[in-house]
Amino acid sequence: MAKPNYSFAKRQRDLAKEQKKEEKLQRKNAALAETSTEGETEASDATDEAAPVEQTSTDDKPAS
Repeated sequence: MAKPNYSFAKRQRDLAKEQKKEEKLQRKNAALAETSTEGETEASDATDEAAPVEQTSTDDKPAS
């Protein structure tokens, strides 16, 4: 009888989990973009007068 390859199974589970996480993030960003574009037309006059705000990325993490 063949011996199960637990490393391969774990890698496949991790890849599936990562893919599911990415899909969820894309759905969340799409929904957020949709709601922001609807509200953008109403708020566009107010933002034209305001100073631009600099955004920081949450992806940048300090190296360990």
